[in-house]
Amino acid sequence: MTEGTLPSSFRFRTAHADGSARLGWFDTPHGEVHTPAFMPVGTHGAVRGLTVHDVERAGGRMLLANAYHLYLRPGDEAVRALGGLHAFTRWNGPMLTDSGGFQVFSLAKLRAVREEGVEFRSHLDGSLHQYTPEGVMRIERNLGADVIMQLDELIAGGADVSASRAAMERSLRWLERCRVEFERLSHQGRAPVAPIAHEDSLPPLATHDVVRDLIAPPQALFPIVQGGTHDDLRRASVRGILDTGDWVGIAVGGLSVGEAKPAMYHTVAVCDADLPRDRPRYLMGVGFPDDLVECVARGVDLFDCVAPSRMGRDGTAFTPDGKVQIRLGAFRYDRRPLVEECPCEACTHYDRAFLRHLFVSHEPLGPRLLALHNVAFVLELMRQAREQLRAGTFAAWSAAWLTRYRALATKRESVV
Repeated sequence: MTEGTLPSSFRFRTAHADGSARLGWFDTPHGEVHTPAFMPVGTHGAVRGLTVHDVERAGGRMLLANAYHLYLRPGDEAVRALGGLHAFTRWNGPMLTDSGGFQVFSLAKLRAVREEGVEFRSHLDGSLHQYTPEGVMRIERNLGADVIMQLDELIAGGADVSASRAAMERSLRWLERCRVEFERLSHQGRAPVAPIAHEDSLPPLATHDVVRDLIAPPQALFPIVQGGTHDDLRRASVRGILDTGDWVGIAVGGLSVGEAKPAMYHTVAVCDADLPRDRPRYLMGVGFPDDLVECVARGVDLFDCVAPSRMGRDGTAFTPDGKVQIRLGAFRYDRRPLVEECPCEACTHYDRAFLRHLFVSHEPLGPRLLALHNVAFVLELMRQAREQLRAGTFAAWSAAWLTRYRALATKRESVV
């Protein structure tokens, strides 16, 4: 078993490695996460359509929320006044906040990237905002998640070397600014929040306890490896990150943004070769079942993606035999569950015919059930990966699992 030297609130241990894949335990101030693990995405503090109890019963142990969206609504200072993200959302387990780099990337028509930071207009009301590395650290420290991400510059998959290098180098410069502000807030504390109108008859806000409120909670700042699909740039990004500080964990970003899947897998493998083995690795924005299995094999410990819940709400279910679109007429009289032996509510209480009926009838229960199923499916997939790693059979299991999952898609392509 290997164990890195981390701040007292955080610890990472690994065992039962099978190639680059490994079983791990990531300790945080709000509990332990068994890795490899998938983090369901609660962009606004909630996985859309699901309660925190739904997610917990499905096997979720760590949630992701988005600092960009929470900054815009209800506001990071409001979340802080309400006790921080854990108290606000009622999720008692570990949490991670993404800085909003992807949102800045996806809202290209509303923003301008400069060395100082990002200027953007809110997609909610058109108001103008300045998003800097220092400001993002203040936002994420107000929100109070266990793990927080640096502000980075994300560009489209397949970008050329010049554009990829510029974004990677800027992300390293922004990382240093994030680190300095993160450490300043750790030592000096957070600035006071402006007074909030509040009736005396209501429960007190966290900000009413001024001395305690100024203390920044224990958090870990993760840097983000960038560099597109260019091997030399990815290696340079890793070197720059390791030269900048001793990090609790390291993320790999800038993938699953338009590049071909073989290029994504190759890039993850390139990063795996250079990243320290005693720290958790987090692959951002990747969550399709086959991608999870492929990237666990390439040394990734943590994942997140909105795809499982979003695709479920749109009527697409994950199964061991690939994706199923439940609206298809073929399921009109299908009495089978979505997935045999799946413990989720959609599979234990309903059949495909009824789930199809819910979608074609526009009943809100349908999207909720399929979102829950997909989240449960990927969480169960990661549990199986951990079991196979513990048993020393991960390589054979993953090869067989991927063959079955991709077989139907291959058959359809051959017919076309």
